[in-house]
Amino acid sequence: MARAAEAAEPRTRGGGYFADGGGRHLLGLQGMHPTRIEPFLDLAESYVLLNRSRKTQRDLLRGRTLINLFFEDSTRTRTSFELAGKRLGADVINMTVSSSSVNKGETLLDTAATLNAMRTDLLVVRHAQSGAPALLAQKVDASVINAGDGTHEHPTQALLDALTIRRRCGRLEGLTVAICGDVAHSRVARSNIHLLTAMGSQVRVVGPPTLMPAEVERLGVSVHHDMDRALEGVDVVMMLRLQRERMSGGLVPSAREYFRFFGLDTARLARAKPGALVMHPGPMNRGVEIDSQVADHPEQSVIQEQVEMGVAVRMAVLDRLSRANMV
Repeated sequence: MARAAEAAEPRTRGGGYFADGGGRHLLGLQGMHPTRIEPFLDLAESYVLLNRSRKTQRDLLRGRTLINLFFEDSTRTRTSFELAGKRLGADVINMTVSSSSVNKGETLLDTAATLNAMRTDLLVVRHAQSGAPALLAQKVDASVINAGDGTHEHPTQALLDALTIRRRCGRLEGLTVAICGDVAHSRVARSNIHLLTAMGSQVRVVGPPTLMPAEVERLGVSVHHDMDRALEGVDVVMMLRLQRERMSGGLVPSAREYFRFFGLDTARLARAKPGALVMHPGPMNRGVEIDSQVADHPEQSVIQEQVEMGVAVRMAVLDRLSRANMV
């Protein structure tokens, strides 16, 4: 099913929006032009200020229904979409797949037909199969937002990462970003590569050969297998979780050995530029890909700031897509 789904997915002719010409869905960032990325970031910036002022209850989505349909476990993404929807005045429903008809054998297309009959306005989807949100977008009237599909993409995570970097560094263009760890299984890495290269950043991907996608250089990145050398002079170090649940086994010898060669500690961080940002999409495996002293660094770690930016970015996405769906 994964290959069949992938064939339906991110070649979306609308540069990340689904190919209906109206920008009604956000399925991925591959091919998205900076002129479409920047409005999301600019609008999210305004929502950061609004959230910090605690004047967050708005009526933009009053009378509209947002459904979080998560086929995989999530804490940060689902909660931030729930908060974003509620702060914009939407009626938010979290569907628990483990207790739904899906768990009883209902197909994804039958689920789509059911959701469509409910007159849902916004549908946030996380699924283990690449292309599942794109398939749903073809079958429902609601705006569909990809909250992570297989190893394909996680567009709102990349948007919040970009907003975090832009707020701290003042720009994205000209920065050097190292994305380190389990690149092969990371949809976060793919979305960040698409966004950052589009916005003029230089991206290095770092990890063991067993955790590096084939022909990843075609995405416009440089590939490194020596962590110490790869971090020389970078502006941002983005660590990735070791996703054992997606591995067939034998790709890394042990957690201790992995940390020895590819974990981020203070000595390795010192190779980056002074004040380089430390990022992680979470959840973190402390002592596996990142040392606690680095993860909790009061000045360089922006991991908690990423969480805050997540709510603002998802408010901006719901805002823009809901307006497109009103046309």
